[in-house]
Amino acid sequence: MGVSSPSTWTAGPWDSTIDLEVQAFGGVRTGRFEAWRGDIVFDPTVPAQTHATVIVQAASLKMRPAVATRRATGPEFLDATRYPTIRFELRSLEPERGDRFTAHADITMKGRTRAVRFPVDLRVEPTRVRMAGAFALDRSDFDIGTSGLMNRMVGRQVMIRIGLQMRQS
Repeated sequence: MGVSSPSTWTAGPWDSTIDLEVQAFGGVRTGRFEAWRGDIVFDPTVPAQTHATVIVQAASLKMRPAVATRRATGPEFLDATRYPTIRFELRSLEPERGDRFTAHADITMKGRTRAVRFPVDLRVEPTRVRMAGAFALDRSDFDIGTSGLMNRMVGRQVMIRIGLQMRQS
């Protein structure tokens, strides 16, 4: 491949996805963050030393149905006006077997940071690297929608799915 030391790679919504899914109002609601950017320090020969920072614009969340977007980005949930960004810090990838790793990361939303661990698939190709994984967050850990009627109508667990295509910068 020719890459023998860590280099900077980028990912963004032009060819990658950050999606969410939550039980709410008697059904499953899905959404996608449409504005974000990730900078990754990556060496394909030593993927365990990968570090990444992904900054997501909270107001860029688009949900189905559309009426859910206003609630999700509003003051009772993400409060995108007061907390405009969500930060994802990948600290390391722990090798499992083959293309499988365990990601160790920190998520910061609404001024609160929580550690997460989750499985990822990492595929190194000649011109890009693909990383896919999913993890669940308890929205109450971030003070998201924890009071009022909506708290009882929206599930506590929010599934986040990431599909990153990283390209060398």
